[in-house]
Amino acid sequence: MLEQTQIEIGTEPLLTNELAQVLQAHWSFCTSCTPIEHVYALDASKLFTPDITVFGARVNGELLGVGALRKLAADHAEFKSMHTLAKSRGLGIGKAMVTHIEQFAKSQNITRISLETGTSDSFKPARQLYISLGYQECEAFSDYVLSEDNICMTKVI
Repeated sequence: MLEQTQIEIGTEPLLTNELAQVLQAHWSFCTSCTPIEHVYALDASKLFTPDITVFGARVNGELLGVGALRKLAADHAEFKSMHTLAKSRGLGIGKAMVTHIEQFAKSQNITRISLETGTSDSFKPARQLYISLGYQECEAFSDYVLSEDNICMTKVI
C-alpha cells in the first residue's frame, strides 16, 4: 500500500529560483493554451506586493505547486498564479492549495474569493476542481474582461 502524499503548504516571502521556475511553468502553460491578449497571469515580480500573499506547496521539500491570494477589497480577494507542475498533477496539490488559501483568507476576514481561468480543454481540470469546491461562474470582476478564452468564478467562504 502506498503512503499518502504529505503536502506542506506555506508562504513564499521571496522570489527564489525554484519559485521562479514554477511560475515560469505557469506562464508557459497559460500562454500555450490561451491567446496572449486574454492571458491575465502576472509576471512573477508583480506577485510580491503588499496586497498579494504567495504560497508554495511542497512534497518532500520539493516545490511542486504555487498559488497566491490578492486582496481586492476588505472582504474580497482573488486567486492568482494557481499552478501545479504537470509531473505532480493528480496528487491533490491543487485541492490542498485552494483549501489552505481559503483558510488563510478567512483568517484575514475575507468573505469572498473570486478567480479567472481559461476555457480551453487544458483548463478543464482546474475548472472541475473549483466547481467541486463550491465555486460558481460569475460576471467579470476587477480589471478582467470576459471572452471566449476565459471565465470568472466566485465563492462566499
